[in-house]
Amino acid sequence: MGTLTGKTALVTGSSRGIGRAIAERLAREGALVAVHYARQTDTANEVVAGIEAAGGAAFGVQAELGVPGDVDTLFEAVERKLKERASRAELDIVVNNAGIMGGIAPEEVTPELFDRLVAVNAKAPFFITQRALGMMPDGGRIIGISSGLTRFANPDEVAYAMTKGALEQLAFHFAKHLGPRGITVNSVAPGITNNGSPVFDIPEAVAQMSELSAFGRLGEPADVADVVAFLASPDARWITGAFIDASGGSLLG
Repeated sequence: MGTLTGKTALVTGSSRGIGRAIAERLAREGALVAVHYARQTDTANEVVAGIEAAGGAAFGVQAELGVPGDVDTLFEAVERKLKERASRAELDIVVNNAGIMGGIAPEEVTPELFDRLVAVNAKAPFFITQRALGMMPDGGRIIGISSGLTRFANPDEVAYAMTKGALEQLAFHFAKHLGPRGITVNSVAPGITNNGSPVFDIPEAVAQMSELSAFGRLGEPADVADVVAFLASPDARWITGAFIDASGGSLLG
């Protein structure tokens, strides 16, 4: 039996990258995991199939975040499938992982792009958290995936970093609010993590990015997933409102 046997979890944006690794890790610990995705049906199905092939339990839920009705669409699917798969329609763990980046000079950020970043990276996690609280038992876990860019400057991602700073504030203030219920709320900040993007196939780029870490290597999705699994476990019961640096020492200066 794993540390999360009998628990249920929702991981947003878990069809690839860090989100996928988190979903797989929580499932290995025994949680029934809702694998959320926006459009990547095939890859989400692969994640679910892989979890089940390894003896875990998971199901996919589709919802485009950052659009009207996004949270309703997401939770209607989550609640329906939990009733089908579990004895209770409750969520013990929510991981707000889904996000989009900007990758554009500050002078070129448009109001439309800024609004989109805020809608997906900050607004959606707030209302997902709000909605989840109605079905979360005392002692639950809420974890937001922030970014090292809230502590490490990259002007091309200023708007993105602003939204991730908002996610950290969500954790800080909700932690105080939910303390009486024993619900912990924390944020985890990865550094440069190999998410399978083409840039990670370029040796020169990999060497340059690896120098930012105290360990001299890139982060792997599993490095972050292991931190999240700890925060989701009973062992992390005394940690709340925290910012966890999971950047491999990239924020040390």
